Amino acid sequence: MYHKHCGAALPENTRFCSGCGVQTGAAPGGPATGVGRIGYSERIHDPAFAKYIKNTNRWAAVFSIILAAATVAGFYIAGETGADNMENPRALFIGIGIGGMFLLIALYTIISRKRSKTWDGVVVDKTVKKKTRRLDNGHNDSNLNYYTEYAVIVRDERGKTHRMTAEDDMTVFDYFQVGDRIRHHAGLNSYEKYDKSRDGIIFCNACATLCQISDDVCWRCKCPLLK
Repeated sequence: MYHKHCGAALPENTRFCSGCGVQTGAAPGGPATGVGRIGYSERIHDPAFAKYIKNTNRWAAVFSIILAAATVAGFYIAGETGADNMENPRALFIGIGIGGMFLLIALYTIISRKRSKTWDGVVVDKTVKKKTRRLDNGHNDSNLNYYTEYAVIVRDERGKTHRMTAEDDMTVFDYFQVGDRIRHHAGLNSYEKYDKSRDGIIFCNACATLCQISDDVCWRCKCPLLK
C-alpha cells in the first residue's frame, strides 16, 4: 500500500509510515481478531517464568566461564609460541584481563536482572530516525551503513523514560501505540500490554518470540503467553 500523506510504499497493515512517521490507520498486528484480552495476565506467576530466568542466568554464567577460560588459554599458548610477537607472562596477563571482563559482564547482567523491578507505565511517543554508522571492513578503511531506528518511548510511574528500539524492523514499533498502558516485568525485563483486545500477535515475555495471540504458549520456549 502507499501512504496517503507522503506517498511512501508500505507493507500491508503498517500502522506508522517509515518515511514520515505519520499514522496510516491500519490495525495493529493485522485484522482485529477479538480473541485478545484486556488486563495484565495472572499467568506471569506461572513457575515456567521463574525456571526460565534461572536457566538464563545459569547459561550466562557457564558461557562466560567457558569463554574466559578459552581466552586465557589462547593468550597463554600465543605467548608460549611467540604468535604476534607476544611473550609470557605479558600475554597471559592480557588473557586474564580480557577473560575477567567476560566474567564481569555476565555477573553484571545477572545482578541487573535480579535487581530489576516490576512497574507500570504508558507509551508516550514513537520515533523513526534515519541513521548511519561507520563499519570497519577489516582493511583499515571504513564505509557507511545506513539504517532506520524505530523507537517506542515509555514513561514509568516515577516519570522516568525508557526506550524500546529496533533497527530496520517495525514489528515492535507497530505493536505498541501512543497511549498504551504497559507493565514491565522484573527479571524478564519485558513489557506486557494492558489492552490486547485488538491484536492478532503477541510477544513472548520470556524469549521475545513473536507468536499468534490465539496460541496458549510460546512455540519456542514453551512459556505461557500473557494474554
